[in-house]
Amino acid sequence: MLTSMLSGSHPAVGPADPADDTLLADTLLAEERTVDAGRMLDVLRAIGEETRLRVVALLHDAELTVTDLTEILGQSQPRVSRHLRLLAEAGIVHRHREGSWVFFRLVDDRPVTDIVTTVLSGLHPDDEVVAADRERLAVVRAQRAEEAHRFFETIAPIWDQERSLHAPESTVEAAILDAVGDGPIGRLVDLGTGTGRMLTLLGPRAERAIGLDASHSMLRVARANLDDAGLDRDVRCEFRQGDVYSPPLERDGFDTVVVHQVLHYLDDPTRALAEAARLLAPGGRLLVVDFAPHTHEFLRKD
Repeated sequence: MLTSMLSGSHPAVGPADPADDTLLADTLLAEERTVDAGRMLDVLRAIGEETRLRVVALLHDAELTVTDLTEILGQSQPRVSRHLRLLAEAGIVHRHREGSWVFFRLVDDRPVTDIVTTVLSGLHPDDEVVAADRERLAVVRAQRAEEAHRFFETIAPIWDQERSLHAPESTVEAAILDAVGDGPIGRLVDLGTGTGRMLTLLGPRAERAIGLDASHSMLRVARANLDDAGLDRDVRCEFRQGDVYSPPLERDGFDTVVVHQVLHYLDDPTRALAEAARLLAPGGRLLVVDFAPHTHEFLRKD
């Protein structure tokens, strides 16, 4: 088993006064967290309707499909779709396709999320409508978990065979935590997330976390695992379906990129690592965990 952490860096351009850097950072942060009056009114108008407020409250807790929301809200699909369209037009929700499914989530836009979070924080936790929605959300999550469990049972023999070839998970994960070090890890992406284990391990220290996988079935397992861990309620976690050779993610957009037990499946691991490196922000870190050289060809084929 090999574990390595690579750090990206940019050359210094000259000495700078730390006080100037602090002032600039504070100024940029303040600008990121403010919007003009027109934009704020657009957001408030969009969520100032009962169903859309309920939708936003649900998407604050989880990524959901139209089918999920229809089941939770007890409303027709056309009506739910109309509300989602209005929220998308207001820049509050984002949609992304995963195979034949379309998932909705809150946008990762700091001023908008701050406004939405402030509004939701004013909701009484015992509000009957909101509480009922959360109970039905728990049912949807339980159904997801059951579907994921059935799928995972079909691949368990292969999974167990592979795991028997490497060091105990506790040892590997201890090495990962040691490589990452203490403190927050910023924006995290896990390429080839599989069961989502790296998100549950490192996600609590992330500002934002994304799990990418080519398999919708594995993403279903990962979602169920994050639901079970309760992580998506505490951290901005989301999943994307995509290829590690061409990840549908912003370049220079992540502080920590993880490639865990993925390279041995690939025909061109060097190309995958090059794509992973392109996702790193200046000074970001790339964590690679995989098998040492071996002769087990089934690890690439299965």
